[in-house]
Amino acid sequence: MGFDHLLLLAAIQGITEFIPVSSSGHLVLAHEISGASGASPASGAVAQPMLDVALHFGTLLAVMIYFRRDVARLAQGGLDVLRHKKGAPRQAALTMTIATLPVLLAAALLMSLGAIDALRRAETVAWASIIFAVPLYVADRFGSNAKTLEHMAVKPAFILGLAQMLALIPGASRAGVTLMAARGLGFSREAAARYSMLMAMPVILAFACFGLLELVAMGRYDALGTALLGALLAALFAFATIDLFLKMTRHLSLLPFVIYRIGLGAAILIFI
Repeated sequence: MGFDHLLLLAAIQGITEFIPVSSSGHLVLAHEISGASGASPASGAVAQPMLDVALHFGTLLAVMIYFRRDVARLAQGGLDVLRHKKGAPRQAALTMTIATLPVLLAAALLMSLGAIDALRRAETVAWASIIFAVPLYVADRFGSNAKTLEHMAVKPAFILGLAQMLALIPGASRAGVTLMAARGLGFSREAAARYSMLMAMPVILAFACFGLLELVAMGRYDALGTALLGALLAALFAFATIDLFLKMTRHLSLLPFVIYRIGLGAAILIFI
């Protein structure tokens, strides 16, 4: 794999993971356009899962560094749960757990049914990008800005967790569906974006660890250096995107992303 292709995939993953346009959908498209999805194992396509895992680890590293204080608070909350100690960190850890479990259980079910790979098609990305853009616009346009992250409790966390299950559809966008749900619940745009990014951490970690275990079981360690470089590049792109997107949410609506999603979906249906 050339450096230009690696840079492109790292940019796609790093930039799109935390904004409402679907990183998985863009990666599916990138693989289809490059021909990687249809390549044979002998041509090196087996290295692609390793690269996907590495790119996700890169974005995970970026979000954990950016929100290092929140990560420390969640870790403290986990310890407080074990020690039966009440407090804000414990509440944060519990709500994050509640927000994460639905998508993990749904992913496990789909994987056991072999339905994950069936969804990874360009047409699925196109329709999901268009369809889920509509409720995202409505929630952002008419949602209030009354709530901050201090208002996050069990019920809204569970609703966000249910919404995050929709992210298993390539093109729906994990960030998009969680932003949609949070804005619909009355959280400010910035608060919704921050919590959406925090929710990404356990999900990305679970995905990357599962993928890594699969690679270890297959005994595939080829192109490890390329994968590590991809992870570093994805981390740099992700860190910059997180900072820029949070600043954007203080002044702009999500309409530009809605327009982009509809345009992208239409272009895919026309040309692919």
